[in-house]
Amino acid sequence: MTPTTTHSAVVSFPAPTQILVTRDFAAPRHLVYRAHVEPDLVARWWAGDRGVVDRIDIDLRVGGRWRYVMTAHEGFQVAFHGEYRVVVPDETIVYTEVFEGAPGPDPDADPVVCTSTFTDRGAGTRLTVLTEVSSVELRDAIVASGMEVGLQEGLDRLEQVALSLA
Repeated sequence: MTPTTTHSAVVSFPAPTQILVTRDFAAPRHLVYRAHVEPDLVARWWAGDRGVVDRIDIDLRVGGRWRYVMTAHEGFQVAFHGEYRVVVPDETIVYTEVFEGAPGPDPDADPVVCTSTFTDRGAGTRLTVLTEVSSVELRDAIVASGMEVGLQEGLDRLEQVALSLA
């Protein structure tokens, strides 16, 4: 069995309005990318250990929309949606991300922008996700939401899904 890199994502803050996640995977780049963009595969990892995925919609093209919905174990629903701005297969995806039901001004008017980059690392892959927000307050709210716990769980599952495709 290929060794995994459990709970190894590193979260950093390269600028006041940025969150950078870096994670190495023991799976080849094309499989990590595939597990990241095919709805049936995303459904296997996106919720981590937080709940059950109800819906994954992906229209993977520039201008295409995406939406992920889960029901948390506590019984409430969590949903995100956005639009793809750049899609370079096996390399880069730039997309907006909106947390549905977030308090404050309309998040669709000023969405978070994420850039996922898939880098070949021999037999493995480095995934970096740069999240850019409009204010330090929003960045801090995202971090304070406990996002890192769910992120670590989801990325661990992403690795297992990608490895299962080999």
